[in-house]
Amino acid sequence: MPELGETRRKIKIAIGVLVVLDVVAAGVLFSPLVGSAQSRDQKLSRLGAEIQVKSRQAEPLRGLDKKIPTARQQITDFYNGRLTSEDSEISGELGKLASGSGVKIEGVKYAQDQGDKAGEVEQRAEAVGLHRVLVEADLSGDYLQLMRFINSLERNKLFFIVDSVELGGEQSGIVKLAMRLETYRKTDIT
Repeated sequence: MPELGETRRKIKIAIGVLVVLDVVAAGVLFSPLVGSAQSRDQKLSRLGAEIQVKSRQAEPLRGLDKKIPTARQQITDFYNGRLTSEDSEISGELGKLASGSGVKIEGVKYAQDQGDKAGEVEQRAEAVGLHRVLVEADLSGDYLQLMRFINSLERNKLFFIVDSVELGGEQSGIVKLAMRLETYRKTDIT
C-alpha cells in the first residue's frame, strides 16, 4: 500500500499542474494581448486577402525566365522585319503607298528632332540602336484615296506612327491633307 500513497501524490501534482495550465491558457485566451475571437477572425480574413493580392501581383513574374528570351526574339524579329537601315527606303515606301492609293505627294519634309520631349525620345531610341525620323507630308487626293493611303500606311511592313492628320480645303473633289508621322531607322551601336 505504500506505493498507492506515492501514486496518489503524483496524480495530485499532475492535476494541479494541469489546472494551472488551464488557468494560464484561459488567461491568454481572454487577455487583451491576443484579442477577441472576432478580432482574430478579422485578422485572419485580412491576412488571407493580402495573400490573394500578393499572389495576383506575383502572377506576371511566373515564368519570367522563359518570357525574356521570347521577348528578345520578338524584338529582333520586329527590328529586322519592320525597321529599315536606309533613309531612302522610307521615302520610297511612302511613294509606293501614295501611287498605290492614287494620292499625290505635294511635299515631304524629314526632320530629326523637335523640342525637348522629342529629344528625350531620340536619346532613348539611339540608346537601343534606333534613329527617330519625323516626317511631314502634304498630300492631295479624294477622300477615298486619302483614306486608303492612311490605311495602307498603318498596315505597311515598315513601322509608321501617324501623329496627326489635318484636312485642308477641297477644290473640285480634291482634298488637301497635311500629315505628321514618325518612324525609326536602325543605326549601328558602337
